[in-house]
Amino acid sequence: MNILALGVHPDDIEFGCGATLFEFVRRKHSVFIFIATEGEIGAGKGIRKREQIQAAKFSGVKKIFWGGFADTQVPVNKELIDKIEAVIHEVKPDIVFFNYPDDTHQDHRALANCAMSATRHIKRVLFYEVPTTRNFEPDVFTEATRLLHQKLRLLSLHKSQIKKTRVPGLTILDSVRACAIFRGFQARVKYAEGFKSLRFILDMEKGPCG
Repeated sequence: MNILALGVHPDDIEFGCGATLFEFVRRKHSVFIFIATEGEIGAGKGIRKREQIQAAKFSGVKKIFWGGFADTQVPVNKELIDKIEAVIHEVKPDIVFFNYPDDTHQDHRALANCAMSATRHIKRVLFYEVPTTRNFEPDVFTEATRLLHQKLRLLSLHKSQIKKTRVPGLTILDSVRACAIFRGFQARVKYAEGFKSLRFILDMEKGPCG
C-alpha cells in the first residue's frame, strides 16, 4: 500500500502516528509525508527542516513533500487544497492521516479543514492527535508496544523541540510516553496510538488493511 501522512510542522506526524508509520514501513508498504511549513517560528531558519529530513530517513519515509507555507500563517484556501490534491495524485494513497480539526493551533485547524476537502474521494482517512488537540476520542488504534522505543528515538531527532512543551520539567518525550500509555489503556494494550476515523472502508477481498 501507499500511505500518506499530512502535517503542518516538523514533528507533528511523528507525534501523531510515528509508530504506525514505522509498522507500515516494517511491513514493506511505502510511506510519504507532506509538511505544510518548515516550522521556522519554533526554531531558527532551516533547523526544523533539517531535523525533519533526518527523522524521515530514520523512519523509512520514501519522500517528503514541502508545502512552502509560512509557519503560523497556514491558510484555509484553494492553494493548500490544490497542493494536497497534487500530492494525492502523485502518491495515490490507500490511507491518509492528518491533524484533527479541533485544535488550539490555527495551523492545525487550517490543514485539517483543507485536507478534509482534498481527501474527499479517499476511502480511508484517519485523524491523529498532537499535544494541542482538543476533544479527541479515538475509535481506531495501533498497538505501539513493540515500537514505542523507535517512536521516542524518532521524536528525539527533533532536538530543537524536545523541551518546548511549556510545562516545567516535562519534555515532548514524556508527553509521547504518557499519551501512548493512556491510549494503550483504552485499547487494552500497554502502548498505543489512537486515531479518529473520518472515513474507513474495509476491503473484504484483500482483508481489513489490504
